[in-house]
Amino acid sequence: MKGFKSLQLQQMNDKIEKFSVLKGVNVPPVGWVKAIRKALGISLQQLGNKRSISKQSVLDIERREQEGTISLNALREIGKAMDMELVYGFVPKDGNLNAYIERKARELAIEIVMRSANTMKLEEQENTRDRILKAIEERTEELIKDQPKILWD
Repeated sequence: MKGFKSLQLQQMNDKIEKFSVLKGVNVPPVGWVKAIRKALGISLQQLGNKRSISKQSVLDIERREQEGTISLNALREIGKAMDMELVYGFVPKDGNLNAYIERKARELAIEIVMRSANTMKLEEQENTRDRILKAIEERTEELIKDQPKILWD
């Protein structure tokens, strides 16, 4: 099962990597639909005619996109009317899924090790800074390898 999970993670990382170049692209303030429609010189009526909807419905789509309340299906359909394809995905803030897992594992490892270190300190069995750092590294590696469900709490 570990091999399957590793393969799944690698395949997802490969897909996400293609999106990472888009991370810095900002949505136009008026939304993609209106910005592209205007750039192409397509009127509200013309776009509405392509979808068999009114120009008021096109305005509503543009408004909902700008507000962030539009559905993916509505974006997909209006994109088709402009001969465009909707591209949808997520890009981890850490760059890729492996880095994300490592960050979450390190955060949890620090929490676990420091809780234990504080208990030992209270019992006057305090560890050295180097030993604590080594314990954090070891626990991080263990958490990355095992990926327990607690990692996502």
